[in-house]
Formats: sequence, structure tokens, C-alpha cells
Amino acid sequence: MRADLFAAPSAPRLPFAGRDLDFPVHRIYCVGRNFADHAREMGASIDRGTPVIFMKPADAVHLDPRVPYPSGTVDLHHEVEMVVAIGRDAVEPLRPGEGLAHVCGYGVGLDLTRRDLQAVAKDKRLPWDVAKGFDASAPVAPLRHVDDAGHPAPEALLWLEVNGVRRQSARLADMVFSVDEVLVHLSGLFRLRAGDLVFMGTPAGVAALQRGDRFRATLEGIAAFDGEIT
Repeated sequence: MRADLFAAPSAPRLPFAGRDLDFPVHRIYCVGRNFADHAREMGASIDRGTPVIFMKPADAVHLDPRVPYPSGTVDLHHEVEMVVAIGRDAVEPLRPGEGLAHVCGYGVGLDLTRRDLQAVAKDKRLPWDVAKGFDASAPVAPLRHVDDAGHPAPEALLWLEVNGVRRQSARLADMVFSVDEVLVHLSGLFRLRAGDLVFMGTPAGVAALQRGDRFRATLEGIAAFDGEIT
């Protein structure tokens, strides 16, 4: 009889606000350059043909409002994002219009980025993993179930304040690719699974965070997340 060398860690979990229900996280997909103004501020071109996708490990999810400043960087940046929670498997690649039926909830989170390490990787044409996939790089508020809050309206505002000053703000209608379009694209590359999270991209205004900074991330009508960089 075979045995594990050590106890296998349990899947990271996100709670649903107002429900005795948790969301076990399977994978985290992230959409890059999904707000044109942010792509321009990063010096990137906009390609309406194909979403830019990268990933974070599932255990990058961080619920504690005290968010640790990571090692290996002196230039940690915030990127506020709508977070989409997938509640059932897509057995086959999705067709346009089928994506939202697989969504069970929404939230708001930060795609924290070690910008100095990302710049080095870009300069050398290397992957961004060390810049994006570190511990606690995906702080997320408790999710709201679609049965409680519905799907966010295109006019809903996504914004971030740091120390009481608003730094990022945009309407969801400003996204280059919609939730449905991103899920259709992902399902053609991966087997989309219940437990997957999708970070939908960030508006312009990304900037550095310092230890002691307090932030408030909000997806209007859905969720808010108050925290501090420690």
C-alpha cells in the first residue's frame, strides 16, 4: 500500500459573503492588457484579436487584510481587478454566449506585481512568473454569489484608493474583452473547471505600494476589500 510522503495541502478557499459556502480554488487565470488605457501606460499595443493570458498559483490567494510586502522587490505595484469565479466545468470549448452560465460569483482583488522583476523579464523576453506568481500576490475579497448579486452591469465602477486617494478607476464597459469572450478563449486553451478564478485586467493608474499603505478596492455593487501592506 502506497502512502504520501507528507500530508497533502488542502485547496485554498474563498468564502461567499452572506452564505455558509466556500469556493475551493483550482487555478487562477489573469488577463493582461484588458483596459486600453492601462496597456498604453505600460507601453503595450492593443490586440483586439486575442486576450493576453498568464497564471498565478492557486495558493497565491490571500484573504487576510494584512498583505505582506514580498521579498525580492523594491517596486511592488497594485492592479485592481474584477474577479470571476467559475462554478461548473466546461466539458467542451465554449461557444460565444455560453460563458456567463458557468459563472457562480464575482469579487474584487489585486494582481500584485513585482514591477522591477517584470521589467527585467520583459527586457530579456523571459516569462513573468517571478513577477506575478509569488506568495499572497492575489488578495481577494469574499465572493458574491450570482444568485445574490447578479452579474455586474457594464456601467459598474471598478476602483482602488490608496491612503484615501483614488488611483485607479474605470467602468467594466471599458474592458477590451468581456467576461464571456475571455471564458470562451480560455476554454479553447484549457479545460475550464469549477474552482477556476479569472482576474479580468486592470485600469490605468497602477503605481507603487509601500509598507504601511492602506488600500480600498471596490467593484461597485459587488464587493469591497480594505487592507494594509505590512
